[in-house]
Amino acid sequence: MRKGINSWCLPTTLARHEIFEEAKVAGFETIELNMAEADAKGKLTDELGLVDTEILTLTTTETELLELKNLSKQFALPISSVATALHWAYPLNSSNKEKREKGKFIAQKMIDACHILGGDTVLIVPGVVTETEDYASCYTRSKEALLELAPYAAEKGIVIGVENVWNKFLLSPLEMKQFIDELNHPNIKVYFDAGNVLQFAYPEQWVRILGERIQKVHIKDFSRTVGNINGFTGLLAGDMNWSSLMQALNEIGYKGTLTCELSPYRENPLQLARDASQAMDYILHLDNKK
Repeated sequence: MRKGINSWCLPTTLARHEIFEEAKVAGFETIELNMAEADAKGKLTDELGLVDTEILTLTTTETELLELKNLSKQFALPISSVATALHWAYPLNSSNKEKREKGKFIAQKMIDACHILGGDTVLIVPGVVTETEDYASCYTRSKEALLELAPYAAEKGIVIGVENVWNKFLLSPLEMKQFIDELNHPNIKVYFDAGNVLQFAYPEQWVRILGERIQKVHIKDFSRTVGNINGFTGLLAGDMNWSSLMQALNEIGYKGTLTCELSPYRENPLQLARDASQAMDYILHLDNKK
C-alpha cells in the first residue's frame, strides 16, 4: 500500500508548489487534490469553508492542470485522485433539477481533471438524505446520476469512488455492497473512509464485506466518547483498531493508496502532515499476522 495525503491536510495559505513540496518533505508518496468553486469575489469556497489557495477549481484550465501535473512530476508525488466537498451543496439526488445537474457537471469536471492529472479515481458523495430529500428517492436518483456518469468516466479511464460519509445514506456495508452491485459497472466502486464508520460500526467488517469493490481508502481516527463531528482526531489518537483494519485490507488483497484526510493544527499547521506521515509509517508496518 502507498502512503497518501489529501491536500486539505495542509495549510490553505500555501502556494501550489509548496503544497507538493511540503507533502513530499513530510514523506508522502501520493497526493489527492480537492476541487473547489470560486465565489463572486474570486475566493474559493467549498462546504468545508473558505479555501485560500487556488489549487483546483471548476474553472481550472487544461494548461493549469498540466502545470499541476508537472509539479507532481517535479516532486515525484503522483496525484492519485480528486475529491470535493461540493456535492454537499449540489447533491446528485437533489429534487431541484438545477442543483442535480450542477452536481453531475462537477463530477464531470473532476473526471476531466483527474484524467489530465494522471490520477485514476474521483471521490463522489452519492447523495444526501434530509427531511425533505427522502431516502428512497436518494437511492433512485443517485443510481441514475452515477449510471449517467459512468460511461464518461470509463471513456477517460477514471473510476468513480462512492464514499461512505455522514450523509444519512448507505448506512451499512451490506447496503453499500448492494448499491454497487446494482450499478454493476466496472468504473463505479467504493471509496472507503475507515474513520467515517467508527461511530456506529467496525471498519474491518466493512472491508471484508465490500472486498474487491474498494477502489481507494481514506483514513482518519475518531473518538467514540465524543461521538459527533468534533470526535475526529489525529491518527493513533482515537478508537481505530489499526491492526484489525490493516489485517482486513490485506485479506482482501488491497494494494492501493491509504490517504489521510485530516485538518491542519490551529498552531504550527504544517506539523499535522509530518505527524500523520510518522503515524502512517507505524500503521503500514503493523504485524498483521498476529
